[in-house]
Amino acid sequence: MRRVVSLFLPHWSTDRLRRKTGKPQPDGAAPTASPLVTAIPDHGRRIVAATSPEARALGIAPGMTITKARAFASDLEVVDADPAADLEGLRRLALWAGRRYSPLVAPDPPDGLWLDVTGCAALFSSERALLKDLHRRVAGFGLSLQIAVADTAGCAHAVARYVPAGRPVTIEPGAHRKAIALLPIAALRLPPADVEGLRKLGFERIEQLVGTPRGPLAKRFGRALYRRFDQAMGTLGEPIEPLFPEELPRARRGFIEPIATAEAFAQVIGDLARDIAGQLGRAGKGARRLDCYFHRVDGHCQAIRVGTAAPSRDPAHLAKLLSAKIETIEPGLGIEAMTLVAPLVEIQGARQGEGLESLAHRGPDLAALVDTLANRFGQRSLHRAGACPSAMPERSVARAPALRTASGPAWADDLPRPSRMLARPEPVEVIALLPDDAPRLFIWRRQRFRVTRGDGPERLQGEWWRDGGIEGETPLSVRDYYQVETEEGGRYWLFRLGDGVHAATGSMRWFIHGAFA
Repeated sequence: MRRVVSLFLPHWSTDRLRRKTGKPQPDGAAPTASPLVTAIPDHGRRIVAATSPEARALGIAPGMTITKARAFASDLEVVDADPAADLEGLRRLALWAGRRYSPLVAPDPPDGLWLDVTGCAALFSSERALLKDLHRRVAGFGLSLQIAVADTAGCAHAVARYVPAGRPVTIEPGAHRKAIALLPIAALRLPPADVEGLRKLGFERIEQLVGTPRGPLAKRFGRALYRRFDQAMGTLGEPIEPLFPEELPRARRGFIEPIATAEAFAQVIGDLARDIAGQLGRAGKGARRLDCYFHRVDGHCQAIRVGTAAPSRDPAHLAKLLSAKIETIEPGLGIEAMTLVAPLVEIQGARQGEGLESLAHRGPDLAALVDTLANRFGQRSLHRAGACPSAMPERSVARAPALRTASGPAWADDLPRPSRMLARPEPVEVIALLPDDAPRLFIWRRQRFRVTRGDGPERLQGEWWRDGGIEGETPLSVRDYYQVETEEGGRYWLFRLGDGVHAATGSMRWFIHGAFA
């Protein structure tokens, strides 16, 4: 289901000016600066175009003359409005959001952004986490903001502007009709004259339009009224045209007849990947992220995003990553155009034989394998194990990016560790002991294991500055580890926990910590 975020910046013009002068006011901060407004000429006079939070708190509103506004605040700061700079600032903010949150981001002039986050919540573990991160970062820029997410762009836009809240507002899937029913007619983004005309007819809330015959109102107010109404209700699509930086590598294919099959999509993706690879090769760069946009005949745009663990401009590899996500695309009545963009690139030097891969044997490509797994299961699900300085085995393993070069501490070669470690050691019942104190028979998970040989012990002392990893373990406890082999050929890593004295004292407990390959 489609999910659209509306980012509303109620004081965008004045917040941008304060950021430019180096005196931003963070969202929620106490007003400490003098009131600020921007002004535009109007029939020989100057009127207020936008206000800062301080000016709004004093009663100054857009449309008020500057002369009247100065009567509310003697220290009022007035700056000429610059709509072109405001729009350019929104474009830069949209490009930033597009690199981090969603491939479908566009300005919503004069004071907002659209973000189509369909399928993007998994990058932040949940939709709530995505909105929280967006809110925190934008507020950190010194901008006043309100965020809403809903199934339709019209609902998200209305809620962000007409439902006051200090935190992001989430309209649950399927609840957009109920969410906007009690909002004022102005929330439908209608011209002020139409809003005033509807009020004179007695229409104050959106729900009043639901059962009203459309003909008379459409004849009087035109098609815009019910176009906005249907967009908010979800019965009419409202596409978001993504914003691309001019310098990004980009390729596009338009079709005489719409296409709708996975095979056709894969073929076009291959052509686009070759075009992008050529542009990257000429620039000496490789792609770290690719966005493929599918433009439907009904105006709706869908996108898939893939990333690479290392810079790549191999067209076959890039096409394979993108084709794996074709199943997420809903073609509807057909796709009339496709666009491939590389929003994140890095320097990649040329290599010998590049472009002749089909004529020479290539060795195993670890980066290609990592990319395939990461784009299928998620970047956070893929990692490599690295050594971490700790005396206890469960704390000696740290996660690192899959392709990061091993550095820092390393495990000792003469002290092998199991290839499979349990998250927490599990208790086992030891029936008898070999002469060297290794178990002769132990029971684990209700199954008996008879030991044929054992090697050990390897004694490990607890870390005095940390609590033990096992109930009852203290910093003074010791672990004696044994490698044992069973009759079935399995090799396990067992240890006894106690105070360091011989097991005959009866104070020992046995645990299993892992298994060798």
